[in-house]
Amino acid sequence: MRPAIILRYSGLILVFDALFLAISSIISAFYSDSALLPLLYSAVISALFGVFPLIFVPAPKDISNKEGFFVVICSWLLSCLVGSLPYVLWGRDFTLTNAWFESVSGFTTTGSSIIKNIEVLPLGLLFWRSATHWIGGIGIIIFALSVLPAMGRTGMVLYRTEMSSLAMENFRRSTRETVKILAIVYTGLTVCEAIGLLACGMNWYDAVTHSFATIATGGFSPKNASIAHYQSISVEMVILVFMVLSGLHFGLLFGAVRGNVAGLWRSSIVRYYLLALAIGVIIVTFSVHGHSFPSWNEALRFAAFQVVSLGTSTGFATTDTALWPPLAKLVMIFFTLQCACAGSTSGGIKFDRIVIFWKGLLRMINKMRHPHAVIAPKIDGVVVHDDALEAGVLYITLYLGIVFVSSLILTALGVDILTAFSGSAATMGNVGPGFGMVSSMSNFSQIPDIGKWVLTVTMLLGRLEIFGLILFVTARSWR
Repeated sequence: MRPAIILRYSGLILVFDALFLAISSIISAFYSDSALLPLLYSAVISALFGVFPLIFVPAPKDISNKEGFFVVICSWLLSCLVGSLPYVLWGRDFTLTNAWFESVSGFTTTGSSIIKNIEVLPLGLLFWRSATHWIGGIGIIIFALSVLPAMGRTGMVLYRTEMSSLAMENFRRSTRETVKILAIVYTGLTVCEAIGLLACGMNWYDAVTHSFATIATGGFSPKNASIAHYQSISVEMVILVFMVLSGLHFGLLFGAVRGNVAGLWRSSIVRYYLLALAIGVIIVTFSVHGHSFPSWNEALRFAAFQVVSLGTSTGFATTDTALWPPLAKLVMIFFTLQCACAGSTSGGIKFDRIVIFWKGLLRMINKMRHPHAVIAPKIDGVVVHDDALEAGVLYITLYLGIVFVSSLILTALGVDILTAFSGSAATMGNVGPGFGMVSSMSNFSQIPDIGKWVLTVTMLLGRLEIFGLILFVTARSWR
């Protein structure tokens, strides 16, 4: 493995981060706020550390899979480190731990926060906070590849390392074309939502930052009360629609835009995704009606938004779910664990693995009834092989195991069980809010510092789909 190559392409990502830091500093200068120098210094530092490897390390003709893997992981970790610089330099409540937590939460599109009063932060710093969502939403490496189509085989290795196997299933194109599709869909959704929010009366700053957070399924809002601040049904409807769209596979969305709408509905994953959200909304509506909301219209309005928000791992809020009845909370925790589709910006176990799990369970039941039968489970006409079934079940088991261990550590630190479990599930699924002390109208500031570091590890494990980070820390044992 060639460390210089890893430095070169990791440096490329730092240059990309520096660009957004520079944009944030321009916004800070425009509003004459106190974050100008922290953002400017961070932009310069990120640019310098990014440019030097690009100058002194020649571009290779190709890179190995192991090198590509290290580029991806190092890019995530370095971006999170650089992303914490503006917070640390600005100071106030941003200790090293808090700055790291906020940065990792942003880049992993988790949306959990330690900020008690968001609206006192400078607008330039809040823009950077939202930008970390947008950068991390589709993957830092994907963005880099979309502006460097000449990377050839190098690009292919990095792309395959960044995208999970599940996310790649619905793409039937070359790597370069797939990256182009991702960039077009991601940017297009962001622009369309921003226009929709502007039409609903938001100012340009709020429209852009909320669009960044929605399409990345992140959840950072520049308002303390999140979407509840606006008290606008039209704003909620626009965001709800784009949360649902952002939870779909981007390849299928691209096909739908090009006229193949039927292909979107033919996907059993999409049908399950929409059906599960609808059932969840119905159950929660009945649960909160008469308990939290007197009218059916209010119950449906708030239930729909919160179920979709957690079910797509976005994490926006229009009400305080900590006050909801136990049934509603349990349904929300289920969606916190499951989340949306592979190939989207969502986190969690993902609908695809849940479908694979049920296919495997049905196959096992049928095999018990008919031991000599040859049963090949299929999804949309494609045979699901034994290794895919095994990988799906193993991933779900390991995922739940990590949530349990994280919950165990938090409870040992004195955190109550509901906060510990829901907070661990929310960070592992890159969802954002949980229940208890970390509910939709609260934050993670009360979690002990050690607990915050534990939760940032779960964020990274969830974003990198567990095995990525595990392979990184066990790299010495690779053959």
